[in-house]
Amino acid sequence: MNAATSAAPHTATTDTAAVPKAQFDCKPIALVVGLVALALPAMGGMANWLTLTLAGLAMGLIVFVIASGLTLVFGLMDVLNFGHGLFIALGAYMATSVMGWMPGAPVAGVFVAMLVAMAVAGAIGLAFERVIVRPVYGLHLKQILITMGGMIVGEELIKAIWGPLQIALPLPDVLRGSWIFGEAAIEKYRVLAAAIGLVVFAALVFTLNRTKIGLLIRAGVQDREMVEALGYRIRRLFVGVFVAGSALAGLGGVLWAFYQQSVIPQIGAQVNVLIFIVIIIGGLGSTLGCFVGALLVGLVANYTGFLAPKVALFSTIGLMVAILLWRPQGLYPVTNR
Repeated sequence: MNAATSAAPHTATTDTAAVPKAQFDCKPIALVVGLVALALPAMGGMANWLTLTLAGLAMGLIVFVIASGLTLVFGLMDVLNFGHGLFIALGAYMATSVMGWMPGAPVAGVFVAMLVAMAVAGAIGLAFERVIVRPVYGLHLKQILITMGGMIVGEELIKAIWGPLQIALPLPDVLRGSWIFGEAAIEKYRVLAAAIGLVVFAALVFTLNRTKIGLLIRAGVQDREMVEALGYRIRRLFVGVFVAGSALAGLGGVLWAFYQQSVIPQIGAQVNVLIFIVIIIGGLGSTLGCFVGALLVGLVANYTGFLAPKVALFSTIGLMVAILLWRPQGLYPVTNR
């Protein structure tokens, strides 16, 4: 009797102290699925719908790779890097150089270009962080101005090295053309780009949520002084985050350059607008939000480009406005902002 009586309060206390688990928000995912489903009757046939849907998803995954670096830097370092386009352009131009050194290269040449672009963009990102970003930590307005200025200077240096004219970047023969399924066509390169985008997303989610480095970085965002008191060098971790974000931008630049099959010095500045739309839609600093936002942007751009080409010019801005009217902080807002 006494044992049962003493156990009861303990059980009640345990139940009271239990913290309810946060439920995953499925509505943004359902929005993507709903958009795909609603587009079917408007596309004029299953073949058109399948072709445009797969093309839109592939485009969205390419945009995600480009935007993921910026999301990572802002989400973990609170840095508004408007110079992100510089690393995109560097990646694109490194691809032209590598493919120029390897004429007629097979698919392996594309992967070599990706590795070289990531290495160069990461190295330049390290210098960019030390010289330009470090003096303005915590000062958002100054970050915008100085990083934008850094991108302009970098763009001029690109013109001095590679020239101001457009450079063609054709795909290797193996990646040209499409696979035909009935009346639907699936471009080979888009399949490769989509696979790379999924790998990058999985790697980011795993690193941030399942590794010690990810735990330290997230803890450093919440309470930097406490983590440093435990003997960890948060500054070095944050520098590593910036380098990783720059390398991802370089990888995205390669994917986008092959997607466009040409490169111009302004390629980074042009894509900058698109990736800021994506991270605003997704929620500033949210990797999952960036992923879902990029898929929405890719799908809407392809659907409207087919149905109403003139509307496609501002379809992504219209999507951003609609999402913000529904959720002013984005699809997956980061709680510590």
